[in-house]
Amino acid sequence: MKNTKNRKSNQSSFSKLSIFQPQKYKFKKKCPLSGKGAPVIDYKNIKLLKKYISENGKILPSRITSVSQKKQRELSLSIKRARNLALI
Repeated sequence: MKNTKNRKSNQSSFSKLSIFQPQKYKFKKKCPLSGKGAPVIDYKNIKLLKKYISENGKILPSRITSVSQKKQRELSLSIKRARNLALI
């Protein structure tokens, strides 16, 4: 009798630890391009722009790079300018 009770309690504790359940706490990283000491976004700063471009040359989304919306717009505009001038 006791074995069946232990099995049920073990099963219930394992069901709580499912990887398919949504996470309760989601931590957002701070934007690396805003704040003190952050680099200035410029189309001439190729070293910075290459960090936010994939291997195929596509602009990485902000959910991956954790860049704020305002800085993401500036970043995409400067990447497009650098492409037009053949800097990238």
